[in-house]
Amino acid sequence: MLFDTIIYGPIHSRRLGVSLGINLMPTDHKICTFDCVYCECGFNSACAQPHLPTYDEYMVALKKGLAQMTVSPDVLTFSGNGEPTLHPDFLRIMQGTCALRDALCPSAKISVLSNSTQLAREDVRQALLLADNRILKLDSAIDATMRLIDQPVNEELTVAQIKQMLLGWKGDFILQTCFLRGHYKGQTIDNTTPEERQAWYQMVRDLHPKQVMIYVIDRATPVPTLEKISRIEMEQIAEPLRQEGFDVQISA
Repeated sequence: MLFDTIIYGPIHSRRLGVSLGINLMPTDHKICTFDCVYCECGFNSACAQPHLPTYDEYMVALKKGLAQMTVSPDVLTFSGNGEPTLHPDFLRIMQGTCALRDALCPSAKISVLSNSTQLAREDVRQALLLADNRILKLDSAIDATMRLIDQPVNEELTVAQIKQMLLGWKGDFILQTCFLRGHYKGQTIDNTTPEERQAWYQMVRDLHPKQVMIYVIDRATPVPTLEKISRIEMEQIAEPLRQEGFDVQISA
């Protein structure tokens, strides 16, 4: 499922409430530094000259989208057909979004859903500082599993590198993890095993995010063998961290 507009929704997000979605990637295919097996937008696809919305196109679309809403949104959410921080004008777009939000819907939060791969860029860091919710992904604390689930375009990317970038936020972010099981290209996918859980728990302790969001697949995925984890099991995954005082939110 691809988003065919710059602004989409509003939708009722399991995690964020009434959300007006923002897509800074092309409307006809996905561009991302990951190629996650569970992504509702499908896999990455090649395009010779992808069109990304310009700053002006985006601002016109956002103003129109806000004007058409009958209720004020709870959140403006950067997500869409790929990794939003890849947009070359992301910092300026964030600045314009903040200004328009303050003028038209000051109670709305600005959320950015990111896969954490661009956090070392200073322009991305400055842009994310403007967000109310920096929702940063880490699907496994074990390299082999992370690569199997997320399929990073940079095949040399390691969990240690992602961790180092996340540590730079000193806990001022929301950590997001999707739990799933299944099979892909003859390999077993499972980030719910005892080994996976223990490694992930330690990563959460080291990063100490202000909140942890864990969720399950909820829509069609490009890999049909993936299994939706039950609410009961998700509660079991969350409980040890809750016992340690972490704020863990479940979408299941």
